[in-house]
Formats: sequence, C-alpha cells, structure tokens
Amino acid sequence: MKAKELAQILGCQLLGNENVEINSISEIQNAEEGDLTFLTNPKYKKYLEKTKASAIIVEKPIKGLEITQLICEEPYVAFAKALSIFYPEDLPSPHISPKATISASAKVGNNCYIGDNVVIEENAVIGDNVILFPGVYIGKNSKVGDNSVIFPNVVIYHNVKIGNWVRIHAGSVVGSDGFGYAFSKKEMKVFKVPQTGGVVIEDFVEIGANTTIDRGTIGDTVIGEGTKIDNLVQIGHNVKIGKYCFIVSQVGISGSTKIGDFVTLAGKVGVAGHIEIASNVTVGAKSGVTKSIKEPGVYAGFPVKPYREWRKIQALVDRLPEIYEKIKRFLGNF
Repeated sequence: MKAKELAQILGCQLLGNENVEINSISEIQNAEEGDLTFLTNPKYKKYLEKTKASAIIVEKPIKGLEITQLICEEPYVAFAKALSIFYPEDLPSPHISPKATISASAKVGNNCYIGDNVVIEENAVIGDNVILFPGVYIGKNSKVGDNSVIFPNVVIYHNVKIGNWVRIHAGSVVGSDGFGYAFSKKEMKVFKVPQTGGVVIEDFVEIGANTTIDRGTIGDTVIGEGTKIDNLVQIGHNVKIGKYCFIVSQVGISGSTKIGDFVTLAGKVGVAGHIEIASNVTVGAKSGVTKSIKEPGVYAGFPVKPYREWRKIQALVDRLPEIYEKIKRFLGNF
C-alpha cells in the first residue's frame, strides 16, 4: 500500500514521498525498508536518525527527517488502525461443531461459530455473528449480544447479559458467586449468602484472560460501555463500573463499589468495598483506595492521596535515613 493511500484511510496529513510502499509495521528501533513505524514517547526520539523505516506516524512535523511522515493529532490511535489494516484478525468462519452441546430451548443467531465442546444451556440466547471458541460454557438464561467474541474456556454463568461487540478472553469467569458469608456467633458457623443477582456487560467491553467478575447478591454487577479490563482482575459482587474505564492487571475491586466514567485503575490497585470513585479519576499502581474519591484527578499511595501530595510525602520518606543520621549526630553532641 502506498503512503498516500494509507494517509487517506487514517486521516493523516502526509509530508514526504507519497508513493513510498508500506508493506508492514514495526517498532522504530527494529524497522526496515517498507515498514511503517510511529513515535509517541519522547524517549524513542533517539532512534529517529537510525531508523530504516519508510514512513512514520507522528503528531507534529519533524524538521530534517528524510522518511515520509504521516501527521495526525492522535498518532497512537492511527497506529492502532494501521495495525488492523495490515494484520486483520483471523477469526473462524461461521460453523456449528457437532461436538457442541446446545439446549433445545437455546437460541443461536445467524452466522455464528460454535466450537468443539461448547455448552449452551437452557433459554440462553446467542446473537448474530457471535464466535464461541472451543470449551466455552454459557449458562441458563444468559445472553451474548451480536458480534461478540468469547475465547476458549470462558465460563459464563446463568443470568448474565453480555452486550454487542464484547470480547472476553480465555479462562475468564463471569457470574461466579460473590464472596458473601454470614458468621453466626450463636451457632459458631459460617453461612453462605445466596448470590441471586446477575452480571450485565454493556457494549464494546473487552475483558482480559483469567479475569473474574462476580454476580450480584441482589441486583446486578455492571460493567459499563466501552470499558477495558486487563488480565487477572477480580471484580466483586454488585460493583458498578462506568463507561470507558481502564482496569489494569491484578486490580481487585471489593463488593458494592461504584466507579464513574473514564476512570483508570493502574496495576495492582486495591479498592475497598461500599465506596465510590468519581468520574475522570486515575489511581496509580499499587495504590489502596480505602475511602471514596469525590473529585476528579490523579491519586496514588496507600491510602491514596492526591498525586502531588503523595509525591511530597514520598520524597520525605526517601530522605528518612539521611534525616535520622543527622538527628543522631546532633543528639550525640550533647
């Protein structure tokens, strides 16, 4: 594909040789002739002089750069679109395996792929153009919306509602029981609290591998439209997550927490139960959210504090050995 054709598709301004051929995409430090690369992180500028790429996606024109430049406001988005063009996903064609077990009361839409050893239970509904890879389990009364892709060995329990264009990666479990128990001091026993609710996954959500999302005790656990959840995330019962959030690997969200829209929880963030996080909040990695966050902003630490406050405290903590030695010397003079 010529650079000018790709620029038109991506909506980029073109600077340089518009007829250069683009055959593949590569990282800036490893690119060869015929490759397209991109630059968003300033630390990779050092490779500009040495890269052998034929074209590069950038936010602003770079003076003196000999290779063709595709200029756009969001270079990483353009890069993602370019990857989809050059490396389209290889999904299976419509087919229902004779090894699949499908209840007579279940409904399967048009143009679906149902792989080997898939189980679809009573009154489940599968929309059009759905792909269920081998080993997927769909429980009673659950629904999978149109154009969704469920990868191998995903377990979707009963009464789970999955929207359109949802992707759930291998090994994830949606709708397992929440961690609900009642301890009786009188009887000295622990009683399980029945988890009678469901899970609602709205449109355009993506869920990473080996993530678990618990069903509600009463009512539903809800994952809002467009939210992206990484691998190895635990979401407790009755959690409500808003739209277009990013939940990174090893995050744990306790039950009945409410999270607004456009929230990012970085890796290993822990969130206590029965609290609220406002929209447009970012929480740094390994932080602990023990109380509600009511204002948009960036937070970090355990327990979390506004990012600037946390940085000041951290700087003082790092200096404690030095301060201790100074105090010890000072007291030693008396």
